[in-house]
Amino acid sequence: AVVSTQSAITTGRAVLRRRRGSSDSSTTQYSVGWGKPSVLHAVIVIFLEFFAWGLLTVPVVNVMGEAFPQYTFLMNGLIQGVKGILSFLSAPLVGSLSDVWGRKSWLLVTVFCTCLPIPLLKLSAWWYFAVFSLSGVFSVTFSVVFAYVADITDENDRIAAYGMVTATFFASFIVSPALGAYIGETYGDVSVVLLSTAVAVLDVLFIILCVPESLPTRPKTWGAPISWEQADPFSNLRNGVSDQSILQLGLIILLSYLPEAAQYSCIFLYLRQVINFSADDVATFIAVIGVLSVTFQTLVLAFLNNCLGHKSTIIIALIFQILQLAWFGLGMSKWMMWLAGILASVSSMSYPAISAYASQSAESEQQGLLQGILTGIRGLSTGFGPAIFGLLFYFFHVELDETSLDLNDQSDASSKYNSMMLPGGPFLFGALLAFVALLITLSLPESQTKPLDLKKEKSTDCDSALIPLL
Repeated sequence: AVVSTQSAITTGRAVLRRRRGSSDSSTTQYSVGWGKPSVLHAVIVIFLEFFAWGLLTVPVVNVMGEAFPQYTFLMNGLIQGVKGILSFLSAPLVGSLSDVWGRKSWLLVTVFCTCLPIPLLKLSAWWYFAVFSLSGVFSVTFSVVFAYVADITDENDRIAAYGMVTATFFASFIVSPALGAYIGETYGDVSVVLLSTAVAVLDVLFIILCVPESLPTRPKTWGAPISWEQADPFSNLRNGVSDQSILQLGLIILLSYLPEAAQYSCIFLYLRQVINFSADDVATFIAVIGVLSVTFQTLVLAFLNNCLGHKSTIIIALIFQILQLAWFGLGMSKWMMWLAGILASVSSMSYPAISAYASQSAESEQQGLLQGILTGIRGLSTGFGPAIFGLLFYFFHVELDETSLDLNDQSDASSKYNSMMLPGGPFLFGALLAFVALLITLSLPESQTKPLDLKKEKSTDCDSALIPLL
């Protein structure tokens, strides 16, 4: 009888704890939003944001050509550089604040500020470029999204989820540039800007109404003052890179994503002017490589990780990046560009693999800061990559300027580059950077099992100090 009574009491306590846990979860985690937090929510947020920007591909080129007719590519690199530096400085702080205040609120802030320049494109070119540059302070949606995904996935499923998120980024660009170009030719660029603004507004409404909070608890204290040290973005960066593993991963991202970002900014003009691709060829190239990138990041990435592990997956992706950059640099025919594009779709697995590797040893309250540091370094690469390649193309006497294209006569468009020794020299420089990233990757341990030393303060002090900054 005593044993039965003790068993009943134990069972009753367990049931009570489960009821209390489910009650707390329902009131804190799933109170607002559409269902439980899932990767689908993150995928939709990313898709809508970058689909809106993809629609503006041609209108932005047109406006930039009108505003800077002589130094279009160089000015694009400088504008992207300012935005990248601001993202680099702010991303760790934004990620840290999302650890404290929740992912949903910072998803809303980052998406809203990232898309804020869109309606200004046809109102004032100078206001657009100014706001676009300053929007880099909050243009770190990927860091919050990756932290959101890390909150709701375990280590085994995380790399597949990260691959799905980055694949969505590529998927959003499969049809959006061509769709924006068609609408612009038929109805004008103003219609494209209006459609892009509508998509951005839809993304903001989706976050407000449908995205549930992924963190299980929220801080309860407000009003404590914040110190300059805690608000200083350099302090967050110093705390992050003090860990050797984060420093190595940051260098790998910097060296590998810098040529990748530069490649995104110039490859289509390079194909048009140097390789003599037609406008239809470029559109087909974008669609095919986009589909292949989605396939590799959703299916092949998870398979390689399950069979070989995180480190080997990163190594394979970097090897393919070296090959595709070298192929772009040495090739001068269309079939070589297509082969290089296929290799590039394989190399697109590198960033989600690196992020998944880093997230293994980060606690839930550190995921935002960790992904913020990595995204900040990626933003720095996005800013400096186009500027560095712009200078290198100038050094190699290759003028990449959309306004100089003669759309009616392309027969001799690449004739002046055929006699050059290396018109694709900047791509070879990018291959060298990727090779250095590969060497650093070889020094990483097989798996990230040591807890990351982010040197965070006690959670209560940090929570009360960081929240009023919002």
